[in-house]
Amino acid sequence: MLAAMALRRLSLVMLLAIVVGACAPETLTGTDLGMSPAPDFTLTDGVSGSTLRLSSLRPSSVVLAFLYTQCPDTCPLTAEKFRQTQEKLGADASKVAFVAVSVDPLNDTPANVHAFTKEHRLSTGWHYLIGSQGELQPVWARYAVRGGLDATGHVAHSDAIYLIDGKGNERTLIHSDASVDDMTKDLRILTR
Repeated sequence: MLAAMALRRLSLVMLLAIVVGACAPETLTGTDLGMSPAPDFTLTDGVSGSTLRLSSLRPSSVVLAFLYTQCPDTCPLTAEKFRQTQEKLGADASKVAFVAVSVDPLNDTPANVHAFTKEHRLSTGWHYLIGSQGELQPVWARYAVRGGLDATGHVAHSDAIYLIDGKGNERTLIHSDASVDDMTKDLRILTR
């Protein structure tokens, strides 16, 4: 009788652990940004040539990075992670927009954007936004990233990648060292 009661208690504890585990919210990788609205902006899509307002991408989740086409290191790796993440997402990739905002207004021309896009095999769900220094500067400031030329004449940029949910809220900040698996996991959480 004592053994039966102990077995029932153990079963109850295990069932409770399963229920609590199933109900616990999944956490996103990176720095939690809460649920503050992502600053909106409108720029020219260097891929399509049309203007694009960030908020027009809703209800898709958005992966927002700040890149430049002539970057020798971080930007190509980030673009490759975007492509690999799209592949891992499979059908769910249609619920995500991958957006790059230029940090090099002088050299991120439509021709260079097309070459960068082709080189990294990005097409569906991909936007590379360009503009003048005056158009891009407020966007960089709103997202607390560097852009343009630094004092040495090199392009200054950060490797910040913002994940924005389908309601337009900033959810987490990751960096270029985030794995494809982590990015995929986070986007699966956001697209549910």
